[in-house]
Order: sequence, then structure tokens, then C-alpha cells
Amino acid sequence: MRTVILHGVATLAAGVAAGVAVAVLRPDAGPEVAGLAGAVVVLAGALAHEMAARRRAERTTASRLDILEHVVGTLAEDHGRRLAQLEEARGSGDGGQYETVIQEVKLLQSLVTRLTEKRRSDPPPAPLLTPQAPQPRAEEPPIASIVEAPPMDDALVLEAVRDALQADRIDIHLQPVVSLPQRKHRFYEAFSRVREPDGALILPDRYLDIAQREGLIATIDNLLLVRCVQLIRETEKRQHAIGFFSNISAATLSDADFMKEFLQLMAQNQALVPKLVFELSQEQLRAGGAVTLGILSQLARIGFRFSMDQVTDPDIDVETLVRHEFRYLKLDRALLLDPALAPRVEALRRRLDGEAIDVIVEKIETEEQMAELAGAGFDFGQGYLFGEPRPARRPA
Repeated sequence: MRTVILHGVATLAAGVAAGVAVAVLRPDAGPEVAGLAGAVVVLAGALAHEMAARRRAERTTASRLDILEHVVGTLAEDHGRRLAQLEEARGSGDGGQYETVIQEVKLLQSLVTRLTEKRRSDPPPAPLLTPQAPQPRAEEPPIASIVEAPPMDDALVLEAVRDALQADRIDIHLQPVVSLPQRKHRFYEAFSRVREPDGALILPDRYLDIAQREGLIATIDNLLLVRCVQLIRETEKRQHAIGFFSNISAATLSDADFMKEFLQLMAQNQALVPKLVFELSQEQLRAGGAVTLGILSQLARIGFRFSMDQVTDPDIDVETLVRHEFRYLKLDRALLLDPALAPRVEALRRRLDGEAIDVIVEKIETEEQMAELAGAGFDFGQGYLFGEPRPARRPA
């Protein structure tokens, strides 16, 4: 917007200058000629700006279509793999596995079809914002075994996401959630990571906003959710009694076509439903209001349960959480230990205990921090003390 205003001011100034120049150099020309000269210069400047803007929009659109081409290619490859599994399941005589695989194939095929149509109909996206340095991640301190990609601007991050989509390098990483005080693994939380060719990782706080602006976030979320379901099915075959937390974004919840097909898939594979807990932030729930809660009610009807994370305000409507099948609440260790919030946090804990909503304490990184929580009677813990996010094995 600032650039447009500056360009308009500059064009107007040039027009005025042209009119003044005609009036000074050719006083016999009269004010009408001088005004006409200025108007011509202003019109020429506006046309030049319009042409430049069109060229920028065309370049941005071409880049977005290129990215969607890569996503379609990745989905098509995954679709091909699932078809091969389908034939294997048919030959084995395992009717349950056959039905599950065929539903996954249909869902992936739907994503491919809708993406292909999207490439033809999407309007040009807004230009990228001004590059900015990545923000520090207090909740995920760097450790030796995780190599982050070097700082890069938005354009480079977008290019990295495009390359990762092309090469199928958007991975699921899993971090354990443990029971306390036993520290036994009870759940895993699934995170998305963009992996560079050298193995360095671009974390969500750098690429999610960019993917959102480019209209790709729902596709990435949907693909990862399907893979998470595939992962749960793999653990079922090994008879592992483990659950998974998966963040679900507003983009995914509002994708009516995907959610309809996803619900059909899960309704026909009911045994998988209790293993998957959808996680939403406190901000998402407040911003989404009745619309988001209505969608969650549809998910709850087939047995899904939910968790709230990223809690910054302990004044929570616990009754609303109960009505919409929230069974877990994640609280930051620092928030729990803040003396200024102690009375409100304790009141929240009593309400949660009375409604059988389990508290998961997040960001426990050291034994010293764990000792601060000793004897508090929390249900679960999560943090680098119990395990860092590790790449999940791709479904067979």
C-alpha cells in the first residue's frame, strides 16, 4: 500500500512539473496546453504502474501454480503407493485392511482432483510480505540432534517449501506425552517439519504463515492428517496402546469437502477414532466461536475427543469444554508456576478435576523443572526432558 501511495505521489508530482515546465518554456502556449501536458504525464505514469503490477501478479501466479503442481505430484505418488497396498490387501483376504486402504485412496484421489481444479480457478495471491528475521522459539530450545536451516527471508522459505513438496520432504515428527509420575509414554504429539535436502529443518513458525498466504496450508494440513491416520493404523497392527495428538487448523476445519470425506473414512474405521485427539489453541477456539464449536460437535458425534493448548488466560469456560468433549488441557510449566496467577490457576485446576479433564504440563525441559512440579499431582507431562520430537517412520 505504501508503495502504491508513493508511486501515485511521484506520478502526480511529475505531471505538475511537466505542466509548470510547459508554462515556463512556452508562455505563449496558454494554461490549457500546460494542463494537458501534465495530464498526459500523469496518465503515462499510471499506465506504467498498472503494467508493472500486472507483471508482478503474473509472476506470483506462475510461482503458485508451480507449487501446486508439485503438491499434486506428491499426492499422486502417495496415491500410487496406496493403490499398490490396496492390491496387496485384496490378495491377502484381509477385508478390514482392504476397506481402510480403499477409503484412504479415495481421500487422496479427492485431494489430487481438487488441487487440479484449484490450479485453474484460483485468483492471483497477494504478494509476499517484506522479509523478516525468524522469531526465537522459547518453547523448543535448540539441541544438538536438531539442525535448523539458516535464517532466510520469506521468498527463500517459500522456495524451500516448494522443493520439499516436490521431493516429499514434509515430515511428521512425534514427541512423547508421558504419565506422571511414572513417565510412561501414553501419547505422541504430531508436528509438521519441512526438511531441506541436507537434512536441516524449517520449523512451522517460519513456514506456516507463508503457506497460509499462498493458499497451501489446508492442503499441507490435510495431507499430514491422512498420514497421521495411516500412522495410527500401523500402531494398531502392532497392538500398541498409544494415542496421538494432532493440531487441526481453521483452514482444515473450514475445508468442508475434505472434512466430509475424512469423517466418512473415520466412521468406517471406528477403532482408530479413540487414538486421535484433535488439538486447538485457546486463541483459535475464541476466534472461531460458535462456528468452530459446531464443527467440533460433528467430529465428537463419531467419537473424537479434543485438547486445548497454548493457554495464556486461565479464565476458561470449563463447561463449554465439557459439552464439546475436551478431555485434555495443556498448560505451560511457566504459567503454572507464576505466583501472580497462582489463585486463578488453582481455581482452574479444581474445575478441571471435577470434570475429569486431564492436565498436561508442557515445556518440561530439565529435572530441576520437574522437581518444581513434584507432588502437584498433574496427570501428564511433555517436554524435552521426556523426549524431543523425532521423525515418524513412513507408513509401509
